[in-house]
This record gives sequence, C-alpha cells and structure tokens, in this order.
Amino acid sequence: MTETIKADKVMDLKGLPCPMPVVKVSKGIKEVAVGQVVEAISTDPGSLTDFPAWAKTSGNEILKTEQDGKEIHFFIKRVS
Repeated sequence: MTETIKADKVMDLKGLPCPMPVVKVSKGIKEVAVGQVVEAISTDPGSLTDFPAWAKTSGNEILKTEQDGKEIHFFIKRVS
C-alpha cells in the first residue's frame, strides 16, 4: 500500500533542462506556507540528484520521489 501525499501546489516542469526545475521550485516553494507540500514534475534526469542537493542546502524536505516513465514527481515539504 503506497502513501498518498496531497500537494498544495503542483509545478509542471516537464521539458525544462537543468538547472531550471530547481530554480523554479526554489521560487515556487515560497508561495506556499511552511508545512505545505509542493509537487514538482520534471523530465530532466539530472533532477534526481539536483532536488536532493537543493533540499539539503535549502532546509526543505523531500517526502517522496516517484518515477513514472520519463516523469519524475518530487513531493517537497516547505520547512522554512
């Protein structure tokens, strides 16, 4: 049984090359309240390493990463 995470904001970042998905999420996450979740959907394989590195430096938390074909879904909780 997989846990369903409800996103407060969904960001469609498909087709954007590195580093744009992370750049857009770093701005977009400021549009939700602390404790809320942003779902970022990317097709850039580099996102698999970029998002965890960004989360570590920004202090936000990646709750879950799912890959569905070329799409990668990141569920990121705003911590600060």
